[in-house]
Amino acid sequence: MSMNFRGRLLAATVCAGALGAAVPASAETLADALALAYQNNPTLQAQRATQRALDESYVQARTGWRPTLGAQFTAQWAETQTPIAGRGVDLTGDGVPDSFGAGGIRRSNRGTAGLSFTQPLWTGGRTAAAVNAANADVLAGRENLRRIEAQVMASVITAYSDTRRDQEALRIRQENVNVLTRQLQESQARFDVGEVTRTDVAQSQARLSQAQALYQQAVAALAITRANYATLVGQNPGELAPEPSLAYLLPTDPDEAYKVAEAQNPQLRAQQFLEQASRARVAGARAERMPTVSANLAVQHNGLIDPYDPRDNFGRTVSAQITATVPLFTGGLASSRIRQAVERNNADRITVEGVRRSVMQGVTQFWSQLIASRANIASAEEQVRAARIAAEGTRQEQQVGLRTTIDVLNAEQELRQAELNQVTSRRDEYVAAANVLATMGRLEGRNLVPSSPQYDAGKNFRKLRLTWGWVPWEEPVSIVDGLATPWPSAKPSEKPLETTIAPGLQPGPAAPAPR
Repeated sequence: MSMNFRGRLLAATVCAGALGAAVPASAETLADALALAYQNNPTLQAQRATQRALDESYVQARTGWRPTLGAQFTAQWAETQTPIAGRGVDLTGDGVPDSFGAGGIRRSNRGTAGLSFTQPLWTGGRTAAAVNAANADVLAGRENLRRIEAQVMASVITAYSDTRRDQEALRIRQENVNVLTRQLQESQARFDVGEVTRTDVAQSQARLSQAQALYQQAVAALAITRANYATLVGQNPGELAPEPSLAYLLPTDPDEAYKVAEAQNPQLRAQQFLEQASRARVAGARAERMPTVSANLAVQHNGLIDPYDPRDNFGRTVSAQITATVPLFTGGLASSRIRQAVERNNADRITVEGVRRSVMQGVTQFWSQLIASRANIASAEEQVRAARIAAEGTRQEQQVGLRTTIDVLNAEQELRQAELNQVTSRRDEYVAAANVLATMGRLEGRNLVPSSPQYDAGKNFRKLRLTWGWVPWEEPVSIVDGLATPWPSAKPSEKPLETTIAPGLQPGPAAPAPR
């Protein structure tokens, strides 16, 4: 963790206790926070880099259709020393005694330089299967990127709502301390003139001490949520504007939510692509039984290095050949790999149904939470209204002797708790709505902050389609490899994404004036 970031987190903690200090002239909006996280969140950036790395697997798979060119250079020097008894002896069998240099030493040298060009002509479907599997893996990776993006967006929304909730809770706790301080002063004054007993003063003191402790807990809770916000967004929260409505993204009924989730949920779509990838690998395993055909062209120069004379000392060899390799017996390895690939595909196919059920469960869970939270909001608002009337009436009745100090303290406590319940229920409703959208596959930057520059996961992939290593005859070879195969692998079918839903997050309603 860098010192700058440590400083920002420390500032988040320190600033929590100074909520009433100067604030920016304009409030920070949820759209601002989401745009910053979309551009700078480390988790999201790391997943994008992971996806770009995954794109390379497609290029690597296509190299099975591309030629290879290699160069080989060798230089050899040898010194042979023959004992006296062996000198003048015919060692080579040509009827002529061999001659040796001085001391029976003979030296020789030789050099070789060659180029080899190999072009696969037919891989039996191996490369086609590998390319289709890599393509499906890339598509699954894009869905995982969508899933991580939705998680980050949901986390930012949760952190934003938590921060606003804790800011309101701190304000309520501060107001409670102020009210109970005045109540203690009033009780002390009435005790001095004999209207109440020391018990009333002690009750007021106890409630004030409790309120002060709760205030410090609220300060700590806000510091934690501010630090969480800073971790996700990259900067400390300022004065946060009310959350804008998510109604333009929410479905009108749960049936629509189920339908959209089944078509757009990134986790489900990723698993479907993984099943397509494993299906392609079944075809690749079957292709291991098929022959392969390749063409090879080699050019080689060899001769004496010393003395160097390319005209007299060096010879040249040019060879061209077509090689067909037919696997006849592999000891059961190919059959075992086919069975293994089939079972892995079965597992992926079964997992698709498991993920689908999990997604439907998530929609049901978060939709139910959303409905319950909306009902809680109405109940909490009514509770606050009634508790405020009760607290005011209890204070007035105390002044005429109809109520005791403890009655006033209890009424104030019920009012503060009702206000806290109201703040919490609003937060829960908004977070539940965000979770519904995340499960549906709609909680994305393009729907939330369309004005922010959007990351295109396919841009890097399209650049790699024609990159270094591509050759013009790659496509004809790929067509032959795909068509002349008994068990061809199906190309992965891309699934269209839902069109962007306008208009994006708009400014929320004006914040209510503090009471």
